[in-house]
Amino acid sequence: MNLVKQRSETGVGILPPTEAQTLLALMHARAEVERLSEREHLFSTLMGAVNAVLWAFDWQAQQMIYVSPAYEQIFGRSAALLLSDFGEWRNSIYPDDLEYAQQSMLEVLEKGAVEEREYRIIRTDGQLRWLSDKCFIARSADSLHGPIIVGIAEDITEKKQLEGELQRLATIDVLTQSSNRRYFFECAQREFDLARQYATPMAFQLLDIDDFKRINDTHGHQMGDQVLQRVAQCGSSVLRRGDLFGRIGGEEFALLLPGCQPDLAEQIAERLQREIQRLVFTSPDGQRFGVTISLGVTYLTASDPDLSAMFARADAAMYTAKRLGKNQVIVA
Repeated sequence: MNLVKQRSETGVGILPPTEAQTLLALMHARAEVERLSEREHLFSTLMGAVNAVLWAFDWQAQQMIYVSPAYEQIFGRSAALLLSDFGEWRNSIYPDDLEYAQQSMLEVLEKGAVEEREYRIIRTDGQLRWLSDKCFIARSADSLHGPIIVGIAEDITEKKQLEGELQRLATIDVLTQSSNRRYFFECAQREFDLARQYATPMAFQLLDIDDFKRINDTHGHQMGDQVLQRVAQCGSSVLRRGDLFGRIGGEEFALLLPGCQPDLAEQIAERLQREIQRLVFTSPDGQRFGVTISLGVTYLTASDPDLSAMFARADAAMYTAKRLGKNQVIVA
């Protein structure tokens, strides 16, 4: 017989079997509660350490039923407010991304899961952050309950910034901040194809800084870099929306003007020439000097087989300007 001894004022007593069993059950239950409490504490600690938002959404009730502690850190918003009002989630989405975020949630119902969706949020402090969200259905809809969608949202803002910087470095000439040769011709080819397809006008211009080697030899390469930067700024200043401008060689720049009629293209070339003529530079030893450019202009013709034909004509026109004394615009 299992007996439990109990200390009393008169000594040690013995509980009847039924009371002993009850006491054992209570002790077991207490131990189980303690174990569950420890597990809950461990779970909360783990969730707090994860730098991503874990969430669960009741589709039928249109209510967020769980969100991990990282929500307040990443979103900069109250988790309690989100759990009480799902509209708080919609309010946090960047307006341009809201339709996509809602539509991709519907895709989870159709497909069972969405491996990755990227959208932006606005924190209450005004910061714009990028999120990568993976979600799936944890419980399918039945006669009593609607589907539960669970997901994990990770802050990928730094990753996006790095991608943007790598993209910028791959397309931009670092010194002048204009398009580099590869990116300029890549974009120019697309514009050429569109102009041929829709029979729209297009102009191509090449410019070269006159006597640039002498500038480097006389005033130093740092001064030469300043000249390149200021010329690039002038080039960017004359562009219309949709025009392309890039540095394609040492001191050589190119402009592509989609939808541009010949008379307007020549006006733009002459304006660019004047803007560069107005530039004044001061060397480290106090010498003041200016620069000029030779510029070749050409237009798309029905017989041009590809972009290189336009480039060749503009290049020939530019070198004709050089031979004729520099500081002028030649149309081919």
